[in-house]
Amino acid sequence: MAERVEVDTNARKRPNRLEAAITNPGAVKINVTGAFIVDDEPRSKSPVDAEGVHYENKDIRLPHHTGVVSHVAVDIGGTLAKLVYFTRELDTADNGGRLNFLNFETHRIDLCINFIRQLKEEHEKRNGSTREGLCVVATGGGAYKYYDQLKEELNVNILREEEMECLIIGLDFFITEIPNEVFTYSDADAEPMQYAEARPDVYPYLLVNIGSGVSMIKVSGPRQFERVGGTHLGGGTFWGIMSLLTGSRTFDDMLAMADRGDNSAVDMLVGDIYGMDYSKIGLKSTAIASTFGKVLRLKNDAEQGAEDGEGLIRDDPSGASESSKSSHGPKPNPEDMSRSLLYAISNNIGQIAYLQSEKHSVRHIYFGGSFIRGHRQTMNTLSYAIRFWSKGEKQAYFLRHEGYLGAVGAFIRRQPQNWGRRNSVDDVVAPQAVRNLVQNNNVLQQHGRSSSDL
Repeated sequence: MAERVEVDTNARKRPNRLEAAITNPGAVKINVTGAFIVDDEPRSKSPVDAEGVHYENKDIRLPHHTGVVSHVAVDIGGTLAKLVYFTRELDTADNGGRLNFLNFETHRIDLCINFIRQLKEEHEKRNGSTREGLCVVATGGGAYKYYDQLKEELNVNILREEEMECLIIGLDFFITEIPNEVFTYSDADAEPMQYAEARPDVYPYLLVNIGSGVSMIKVSGPRQFERVGGTHLGGGTFWGIMSLLTGSRTFDDMLAMADRGDNSAVDMLVGDIYGMDYSKIGLKSTAIASTFGKVLRLKNDAEQGAEDGEGLIRDDPSGASESSKSSHGPKPNPEDMSRSLLYAISNNIGQIAYLQSEKHSVRHIYFGGSFIRGHRQTMNTLSYAIRFWSKGEKQAYFLRHEGYLGAVGAFIRRQPQNWGRRNSVDDVVAPQAVRNLVQNNNVLQQHGRSSSDL
């Protein structure tokens, strides 16, 4: 565990405290003693149920951090804006608090800004107008793209942090400070999800951050890192192609479709070519030989059967996952294509990650980014790729908060002058900003509109 750094109470007397905090960021001063991920609640204490907003129901309780945190952090990527903020809790014996995690679709950055504005107003109400206001720490490409908009609409200090550095700081924090955060995954095990024990030999490791695109970063020590590669075939690829193929608009819907699909309806498998395993080179009959390799044949078969009213895409209102059979063979549905595409992108990322780990002599590989979403097929495919290509010598690791590495890194990267130095009371059940967002969305729905119409 990282050494705890005591709060310097004499800092109150120093002039230009904000400027000093901006130019001389210090060590993490958040008290993580006894920290744990909230798993025993059916829903988090800060519920959000509004279109365009996703609240992660896995807060991190900090039972011994009782000071006020006067900043929020946002990591604005090409697809999602990830927000991290702290709330106090006075309904518990320890009077600690918790880290909260939300994400917004980046094209609706206005929702994110409105939410931060409400957090700011609540912060000012709790701490008085004479106190310094809420500070926003931003990272990711959107920290530059939306900087002027954030500054103008929020009228707060916007501190921009370097994206890659925030990713590493965030991952190091999760690895070393939060129990049951890191885990392995394999469908071949009786218990697919296994929490990883903290290791003394944290470095070196490879971070594979899968967002809209993919970055692969070799980390040699604390804040010692190098981007060694990546690929433009990432979460944005899956989202974009799936929207073209199926018309689905949300990422979660696409992942749900993949759960119901059968990729063998569109992928050409080793068994389709050999009729059995190709054991000499270690390939099972179910191994994918060619992604979407059956589609052209199926298309030709469907055209031949057009006189019977058959087409390439099967319209199955029952949502069954198995492909129907006909004299012209199986016909793929959107679910089948979703699973095929998910496998293709995940396998590609996994193989490139393995090659980078070999090139740079790294054994431990961490997968992060909002593409994963705790999705079992995605994690299993990435794990299998690493095990297969390394012949079991290397291991893929995942995180409970995989999409928030950059946001958490930004959150703990800076120390505004009032970090943990005065007391106030935040709402016990949920910040007013959360309740306002839900209430506003409900009012719009009553009038036949949604927040996306604004």
